Amino acid sequence: MSNLTEIRRPADEGDIPASVMQAFADQSKEPPKEGDIVEGTVLALDRARLYIDLPPFGTGVIFGREYMNAREVIKRTNVGDTVAAKVVSTTTKDGYIELSLKEARQALVWAEAEEAVKNRLQLELPVKEANKGGLIIEWQGLSGFLPASQLKAEHYPRVPDADKDKILEELRKLVGTKLVVSVIGASPKEGKLIFSEKGLDDKEKRELISNYAVGDTVVGEVTGMVDFGAFVKLEEGLEGLVHISEIDWGLVDDPRHFFKVGDTVKVKIIDIKDGKVSLSVKALKENPWATAEGKYHKGDSVEGVVIKFNKHGALASIEEGIAGLVHVSEFGTEESLRRNLELGKRYPFTISLFDPKEMRMALSYAGDKK
Repeated sequence: MSNLTEIRRPADEGDIPASVMQAFADQSKEPPKEGDIVEGTVLALDRARLYIDLPPFGTGVIFGREYMNAREVIKRTNVGDTVAAKVVSTTTKDGYIELSLKEARQALVWAEAEEAVKNRLQLELPVKEANKGGLIIEWQGLSGFLPASQLKAEHYPRVPDADKDKILEELRKLVGTKLVVSVIGASPKEGKLIFSEKGLDDKEKRELISNYAVGDTVVGEVTGMVDFGAFVKLEEGLEGLVHISEIDWGLVDDPRHFFKVGDTVKVKIIDIKDGKVSLSVKALKENPWATAEGKYHKGDSVEGVVIKFNKHGALASIEEGIAGLVHVSEFGTEESLRRNLELGKRYPFTISLFDPKEMRMALSYAGDKK
């Protein structure tokens, strides 16, 4: 029986299962050699070079073509983050170990694919193409094949005389749709990834979900992290999603700052629909806006810490879970706003709009402008 009922599409190394990461981390106990996957802490980003601490073996660097290949990942990487990289060369002319994030990512994804085969994980993925033999499905940058024989009955192309052209015509109707599939074969050396739609049937799903109801509080295990939330296993064969908006009452930029794979977490079931279970952590905490109504009023002078910039201006937190927007129009330009307000610093504000029922607050800067 599969143990995944939600979309599983990790975005970076933080989403790789702990067992996969550990297998590669164990390699780093010996001095790294070309082709090894190593793990280290980001030291600095300087002039299109990313430096990674690899104790006790020295410092790794990602630069040149490898930097350009991984620039989208690097944009989301901060000093202090732990990352996995592949050794391209054990020494550069400056004495660093040359690394590749992109190649490491591919190695880790193939390892995760093998893990998915072993654990019979289910994934909801879009169909990219069709051919006379089946469907092409992409997962984390890897193209895989779903043979027509592995389609569920409702999707199997039933055509007279098994005409291949008519089969292709029927299969093309599935392009652009999403199918719940399992990885049944993964061969990194051959570059082959095989999917099947024949997984946990609807009856089994209904039986598992029938044990739960909206409003239930349950304890589960975090099994996966993605940009939009965390997957929590409620029991073998059933997982639910804690969406990023349901993690905390305060601002949540990255779910990985709150959970890691393997954590035990208490959650509340807030929705059960179409075989999917939606969970919430913040629903078990007191809503700070409920008590804010008696503490704050329009026109009040408050102090707040700038916690984020967005296209509208700056968000400033006046207490845990309560933040207001300082609109960019107050400063004329984004440059002026950032010159006057720095991330992480505290400033005086006046509440210009306060609607606790809608959890909305607007703030006006009360300090001297530069």
